Amino acid sequence: MKKIERSGALRGTLTVPGDKSISHRSIMLGAIAEGDTYVRGFLKSAACLATIDCFRKMGIGIEERVGDRSHFLDAEENEPILVVHGSGLRGLKDPGVTLDAGNSGTTVRLLTGILAGQDFITTITGDESLRNRPMGRIIRPLNYMGVMCATVGGDEKLPMTIFGGQVHSIRYENHIASAQVKSCVLLAGLYADEPTFYTEPALSRNHTELMLGAFGGNLKVRERREGEGVTTILYPGTILKGQDVVVPGDISSAAYFLAAGLLIPGSEITLLGVGINETRDGILRVIRSMGGDLEVRDIRMEGREAVADITVRYSLLHSTTIGGDIIPTLIDEIPVIAVLASCADGITTIRDASELKVKETDRLAGIIANLRLMGIDVEETEDGMRIHGGLLHGARIDPRGDHRMAMAFTIAGLVASGTTTITDESCVDVSYPSFYEDLYHLE
Repeated sequence: MKKIERSGALRGTLTVPGDKSISHRSIMLGAIAEGDTYVRGFLKSAACLATIDCFRKMGIGIEERVGDRSHFLDAEENEPILVVHGSGLRGLKDPGVTLDAGNSGTTVRLLTGILAGQDFITTITGDESLRNRPMGRIIRPLNYMGVMCATVGGDEKLPMTIFGGQVHSIRYENHIASAQVKSCVLLAGLYADEPTFYTEPALSRNHTELMLGAFGGNLKVRERREGEGVTTILYPGTILKGQDVVVPGDISSAAYFLAAGLLIPGSEITLLGVGINETRDGILRVIRSMGGDLEVRDIRMEGREAVADITVRYSLLHSTTIGGDIIPTLIDEIPVIAVLASCADGITTIRDASELKVKETDRLAGIIANLRLMGIDVEETEDGMRIHGGLLHGARIDPRGDHRMAMAFTIAGLVASGTTTITDESCVDVSYPSFYEDLYHLE
């Protein structure tokens, strides 16, 4: 249980932990590549550690070396470097036990795509929250590819058994922009007999495509005519080779400090080395649309990912409308964006966000309930909400085991009058174990 009081000005410079999405993929692609993959900046959160555990159980050697400068000449003396000893596309071993993805939807959905092409049968489960999340969205395309995925009672939820083997090519159109579904299908497509075509309404996170290309995968992305979506084509038959991977700071983790800097009078916060991939930078566009004082500088490339240093300063925000193609670029930031909206002048509309109903919890319902507890007028809509800017007051917040809800409403507590209590602060370990420590560093 964490008690949060209204904060004075937050000032300072911070490096947020590595990007969770990229950290997951560095292990997965490193494991099925030939040779070793060296990873700098890996996020040692509960979710990413679950991915490591799954691959170790399938015979992949993964070790941490401290201060290894053999691949990163400027590595610091005590800096951890992760080394993944790849075994090739078909080198995974039957784990002989059920794999546990913990609370990580990324782990289970992407790993399922890889398991589709193995020559053994595997069962995956997760914690209570993950066992209640829908898996039909990956089961259906995998079934079309000739891969059987069985769930207990046919309810399309974990535990799920994947019968690996022969994979057929597919032309699949998804009406939801989901990076997890796309990545699952593309990873399965590595084992297919012909090219795999995947179409989505708007470009979702493209870390899988960028990293696959860096590892030697053969794929193309085609922008179709406006309103007809984006198609990614994966050509099988290539051999992936181990790479050096630098994981940038996670913009989803940076979002909480961006919000704190904007909302707390007198604040100025600089975040170093944050990933600003165009499929992830929606929150920066929203901040600008709300009149936030935001500076993005020293834009550079780390491998195939864009990185920058970001400074925010206290600002008087105004309302905005958020919806359409921008939603996939900020889907994980909507809880903290809702907190920004609660402090902005006017009524902010968030729409096209029904995907939030099937995250770690029903985030739409959780955001609305908790903002109302803190005194904010919120109108619920079918696929989002309308938030009337006002004054926050302290409340008892149950994040429902959702790390992003806990962190978003911690920021709300720093602005609110009175005391805000986060009933389960430990859930932040899923993506940001040092969140509270880093927050106190700025006070």
